[in-house]
Amino acid sequence: MPDNVLVAFDGSPLSERAVTYAIETFSDVPITLIYVINPIDSVIDVEAGGLPVASDWYENAKEEATSIHATATDLAAERGTELDTVTEVGEPARTILEYADDHDVDQIVMGSHGRSGIDRTLLGSVAETVTRRARIPVTIIS
Repeated sequence: MPDNVLVAFDGSPLSERAVTYAIETFSDVPITLIYVINPIDSVIDVEAGGLPVASDWYENAKEEATSIHATATDLAAERGTELDTVTEVGEPARTILEYADDHDVDQIVMGSHGRSGIDRTLLGSVAETVTRRARIPVTIIS
């Protein structure tokens, strides 16, 4: 049984399943949820067809992080537990791995993919990169 679990959460349905899995499987272990603000999102808005992003992208990203954390906190509360939340800025896979190394995490749980379409094509699979490079067990929820 791990001592400290990290769940990568981007608000997608699979990441919600990852939170649920972590809560149900590691109920007696501290769980930290990480949301990563990706700076690449400051250059173009993939969901808007590649349009330039407004100058206040970071403020918008922080607001989105707050909303995403609230969703995860609600999921945990529905299951009678609490979790810690953290927002980091960086390339998602690298940031998740660095956070895990820096905070003595010994299990990562994440969805098999979050965003879809061009985002996944341009940036590669975060889950795949984390799985290949992690020094600790990674559970992928699909």
